[in-house]
Amino acid sequence: MYLQTIVELDVREDLLLKKEPFDKIMGAIKQLEPGQALVLHAPFNPLPLHKLLSKKGFIYEVIKLEKKHWQVTYIQKEVENSDS
Repeated sequence: MYLQTIVELDVREDLLLKKEPFDKIMGAIKQLEPGQALVLHAPFNPLPLHKLLSKKGFIYEVIKLEKKHWQVTYIQKEVENSDS
């Protein structure tokens, strides 16, 4: 799978200001087109989000960049095409 574009979303500032970023994250997920990935920057590893998005067909990769900077890349799994 070749990724065409990456959508980056940094919610560290929102969380610092006690703003819940869930709606912003889900809005970004809904806007993704096939081949796009969402790169999320958060101050912690968002385990509940991984579980939710896995149920919606996403795979993810987590990288801890700093003590309070986690980068998570979400990519929607490709649907197998049975046309041969």
